[in-house]
Amino acid sequence: MLRLLQLMRVMAPPITAERLAVERGVSVRSIYRDIELLRLSGAQIEGERGYGYRLIEDYALPPQTFDRLEIEAITLGLGEVRQMGDPDLARAAKSVLAKVAATLPDDREQQLLHSISHVYRPAGRYGPLAHLQAIRKACWEELEIEIGYRDQAGTASQRIIRPLAIMYSDHVLTVLAWCCLRDDFRMFRVDRIESLASLGTSFRPRRARLLRDYLAKLSQIHSE
Repeated sequence: MLRLLQLMRVMAPPITAERLAVERGVSVRSIYRDIELLRLSGAQIEGERGYGYRLIEDYALPPQTFDRLEIEAITLGLGEVRQMGDPDLARAAKSVLAKVAATLPDDREQQLLHSISHVYRPAGRYGPLAHLQAIRKACWEELEIEIGYRDQAGTASQRIIRPLAIMYSDHVLTVLAWCCLRDDFRMFRVDRIESLASLGTSFRPRRARLLRDYLAKLSQIHSE
């Protein structure tokens, strides 16, 4: 039922039962039944069989109040994320926008869907990066990884690192990490990582403290 609700948040209305059935891999009859159950549970769904549906109010999310400028900030920020060239984040941004829209009153929802702030980039800011998803997962789970890395001079090395964060700057993605080889903080460009393996070694719960110390060190360097 929650997956059906999420589909109705994301898909442009009117949404036919046939489209929902294809996306969910179920029969049209099942969609009709589930929509009625959602209505009985409190979801306000406009429309009927043969004409398509529109999710008016989603009972699963609390109502949100944003002023007009906050709505512009939301659409601009999520628009930038969708244009970065990271498919996983682009899908997540689209999902977030749909969830936010589902919690807004009708007038605010229209402002969100027809905002004046837009992002246009002919090409994604970052190219395809083979190891980005694995790096993100290692950061979340606070697991050490071993990487094959080639630096600016072309010198190859093997490093065991504790990934702390992914830094988005200009057209380069950088991993902020603790390097076990150098026993110090280091930056590694994601596009120069040639191989990656998870070691399964946890450094939890030190990521937050290490990242805080690294950012403080960077701030001190730039202020000098």
